[in-house]
Amino acid sequence: MTRDLFVTRLYEAELGDDALLTQLAHAIRSLAADDRAGQRWAREHRYRGYTSYASLDDLPRRDPTVGALGKPLTRHAALFAEECGFALSAKPRLDSLWVNLLRGGGGHGGHLHPHSIISGTLYVEVPPGSGAIRFEDPRLAMMMAAPPRLADAPEPLQSFVTVQPRAGLLLLWESWLRHEVLPGSGRGERLSISFNFA
Repeated sequence: MTRDLFVTRLYEAELGDDALLTQLAHAIRSLAADDRAGQRWAREHRYRGYTSYASLDDLPRRDPTVGALGKPLTRHAALFAEECGFALSAKPRLDSLWVNLLRGGGGHGGHLHPHSIISGTLYVEVPPGSGAIRFEDPRLAMMMAAPPRLADAPEPLQSFVTVQPRAGLLLLWESWLRHEVLPGSGRGERLSISFNFA
């Protein structure tokens, strides 16, 4: 008999609101055009596009369209926390939120989100050839002499799992899960909103 131990969960849902996605796309492009500090950060860190990650910490108050995401994101985070079996005394609290405009060929190296319990991304616009998000088995650093996995091994046994984004897709994961955005091959702008819950 074989049992699964220490399961890593990935939550997927559809936003299901095309009008809101259109409004969010406009908001992201407006922020990208106006936020000089964010533009400077992107240049200095060779981020191919724009992110408000290091420049704006008040987006839900600054932009009502972005602020409208608070309730649905919190609802999904609460469902995910329940699925993870978290012993919480209250609903997860939206701690930080930032927008991303990634140009064709751009990516984002492997990272995790410290000081949070749940992280995620909502994909707003995903043109053809946009880079996928790839999650890494958290045990990789401890596998020592483990052989590589077969290419057709079931997804739970793979060392990396890639998810191709699409407009309206919402992904949530535990914040310790290392992930990266693979470089895209298209020329369009991939728009997303990322966030953390404490």
